[in-house]
Amino acid sequence: MQQDRTNENQLKFYKTASLLAHITIYYNLLEGIVSVFFGAEDETLSLFGFGVDSFVEVLSGIGILNMVRRLRNNPEASTGPFEERALKITGVSFYILAIGLVITAGINLYHGHRPETTFWGIVIALISIFTMWALIHFKVKIGTQLNSEAILEDANCTKFCLYLSFTLLLASAGFELTNIGGIDSIGAILIAVLSFREGMEAFEKARGESCDYDGG
Repeated sequence: MQQDRTNENQLKFYKTASLLAHITIYYNLLEGIVSVFFGAEDETLSLFGFGVDSFVEVLSGIGILNMVRRLRNNPEASTGPFEERALKITGVSFYILAIGLVITAGINLYHGHRPETTFWGIVIALISIFTMWALIHFKVKIGTQLNSEAILEDANCTKFCLYLSFTLLLASAGFELTNIGGIDSIGAILIAVLSFREGMEAFEKARGESCDYDGG
């Protein structure tokens, strides 16, 4: 009876973990669409880069969702072929994004480009900060209840999105307060640096190594 209750609780926890993975995927998809739209509309490179980054996170989220499904059947399972491919594609995508942002930001700084406004960057960043904080909280809770290092690792990696949101907030708010156009480009470069770091993390996870991103 006790074993049945334990198995039932584990099933509930894995359903919650799967739900969190779905939320991560769909939220990043919506965030990417909105961010890219307003980033292009207002010529805000940091917001546009943030949006493209969200699309890359969708690829990573799909790999995580597949992992959660396998863990439900085999809690001791290691990274599978599907996740490895998804993580490698994610890593390459992050590298391409980082290079593109640095080149574009450099051109914008050279020409003294100024965005129309960064208001939507502030709004989206604040929403993202709250959402990522909530996802980290619940992923840690479920990972602890299941004693799953993989889910706890995913929660730790989600911190990257939180740091990225803070970067966007600082860049967007900095421009609105000072009206210095270069701040948007500098913010885009910082997002590029974080994206490059996340690309490295993706390849490390593909090799079965832990995600040790702690913002340092």
